[in-house]
Amino acid sequence: METVIAVDAMGADRHPRPEIEGALLAARHYGVRVLLVGPEERLRQELAGHPSAHNLPIDIVNATQVIEMEEKAVQAVRAKRDSSMHVGLRLVKEKRAVGFVTAGNTGAAMAAAKMVLGALPGVDRPALASVFPTSAGKLKPSILIDVGANVDSKPHNLAQFALMGAMYYRAIFKNARPTVGLLSVGEEEIKGNDLTRKAHALFKELPLNFVGNVEGRDLYNGKVDVIVCDGFVGNVALKISEGLVEAVRFLLKESLTSTITSQVGALLARKAFANFGRKLDYAEYGGAPLLGLKGVAIVGHGRSNANAIKNAIRVAKEFYESGINTHIEQQLSAARSESPRSEILISAGKTEESA
Repeated sequence: METVIAVDAMGADRHPRPEIEGALLAARHYGVRVLLVGPEERLRQELAGHPSAHNLPIDIVNATQVIEMEEKAVQAVRAKRDSSMHVGLRLVKEKRAVGFVTAGNTGAAMAAAKMVLGALPGVDRPALASVFPTSAGKLKPSILIDVGANVDSKPHNLAQFALMGAMYYRAIFKNARPTVGLLSVGEEEIKGNDLTRKAHALFKELPLNFVGNVEGRDLYNGKVDVIVCDGFVGNVALKISEGLVEAVRFLLKESLTSTITSQVGALLARKAFANFGRKLDYAEYGGAPLLGLKGVAIVGHGRSNANAIKNAIRVAKEFYESGINTHIEQQLSAARSESPRSEILISAGKTEESA
């Protein structure tokens, strides 16, 4: 059966060029059919500059509206029902595509995905999970959840993020019992703000391999597999990491070209430096999945280039084929049945917010 991925062709900062170029690469390398969603005439004009598109499984689905980065997410989602985000997500809901990719407004993507696809039973808010390389080696990456879908979380939201993050890690890295840490300002249980202290107490009641609080430095040292935080904190950590990567690249290049001797050394080690760059390049990871949805939705960086879009399509394909949503739903159900306390935590959202 053909794997079909819908792509919001109007999401990235430089849309629709990176989406179209990324779709062509994905169709060529991953054997997927890509549905490019956006203003049909504009997309056809852009595709006309790529003669190879005629021989690849690329189709256009018209959408007359676009949700811009600067728009208020919920208002834009409600007002623009024929946006490229809405239409792309409806393709997944209608089973015309198995996954959706966007590099657009993260808040709007989350709101639209929850509105169109709906959340899995027991999930109040979907969360974005991002993979990070660590100093423990390529076989032990870490996952940070949430990295921006929810910027004002409650303790029970973090508890749900922890469960979903652990299930995601288990599925993609084949680790039966991943360790879970709560991002805070100190390792001691009493450290942190009101949110982290309350969340810490909830985590101890859940069927998790919870190791306690972790600090920012633990994101890259491989101390724990899954690090949980509010989306505001997670997005700041993600953006700081991206900025640091760019600074390291610049400083490394500057040092390696400062003398003739270092230039020779840099030339000899060119392959190693290229591998180093790829490990830290967000474009290689493609995008972050929104966990907790009744469907597959991948959110990429606004600055995504063609390589990032190509890899986001790959992530969507792999996410679907691995059946991660089914695993998450089954594990949430098991958690509720195993512990009466966890059932209270998982279904606490409306009760707490109305209290």
